Amino acid sequence: MSQPSLRSSAALGAHLWLVYAFLYVPILVLILLSFNKSGLPTSWSGFSFKWYAALANNKAVLSAALNTLIVALSSTFIACVLGTLLALGVELRRKGENKGHVADTLLMAPMIIPDIVLAIALLSFFNLVKMGLGLHSIVISHAVFNIAFVCAVVRTRLKHFDYSILEASIDLGASWFTTLRRVLLPAIFPGVLAGGLLAFTLSVDEFIIAFFNSGSGQASTTLPMQIYAMIRFGVTPEINALATLVMLVSITALLASQRLNKAPTHHE
Repeated sequence: MSQPSLRSSAALGAHLWLVYAFLYVPILVLILLSFNKSGLPTSWSGFSFKWYAALANNKAVLSAALNTLIVALSSTFIACVLGTLLALGVELRRKGENKGHVADTLLMAPMIIPDIVLAIALLSFFNLVKMGLGLHSIVISHAVFNIAFVCAVVRTRLKHFDYSILEASIDLGASWFTTLRRVLLPAIFPGVLAGGLLAFTLSVDEFIIAFFNSGSGQASTTLPMQIYAMIRFGVTPEINALATLVMLVSITALLASQRLNKAPTHHE
């Protein structure tokens, strides 16, 4: 029994490492080539930061980075406010119920609908209401996309919340608004922050929805759109450097989100 078990464990371990290699070796190669002194992707000529310095002097990249930051921060703020209120409304209304509802499917729809379908739907809506496209339309589009993610994260936090604390606060004379502000929101704030970091990451990385709902010109170009425009002329170390920086920001925010979204302890 022990030998087959050991063989099975070794086979699973090898399979795991093969999957990791398949997923992350291309990313590691991209990062390595971003430090390649030469401009040739197949020839290593030495370690250099010249391509990162080139990015710092590229006005188009800097403009796209600023646009991405504006979109990500604005859409994250909107998604955090609306997503948290949505989660509170759903969970407080359904407290004590264990039955599923069609509403859950509707709430999670933006998470599972293909990006291109959501992008076309939002574009059609903007045309219907005769709203011009630009950075503002990207912010609205990303907020719509991110609300479901924030709501899901905050709801996870609320499922571990002791609602008797709210009842005790109200029984002691606090108003519902004071209870919300002084008791409930501080308790679920790590979940709200985790949802916000996840929303920020998704907004920084998102391309299709931004591409369909952006205006013309550099004024509404985000970093993923800038990378797409640059890569049409071939992959260069400068593109690798830009992709590395975007990936670093995304991974950092995602890890922070996962750390904050740990289940709270019982005393919370």
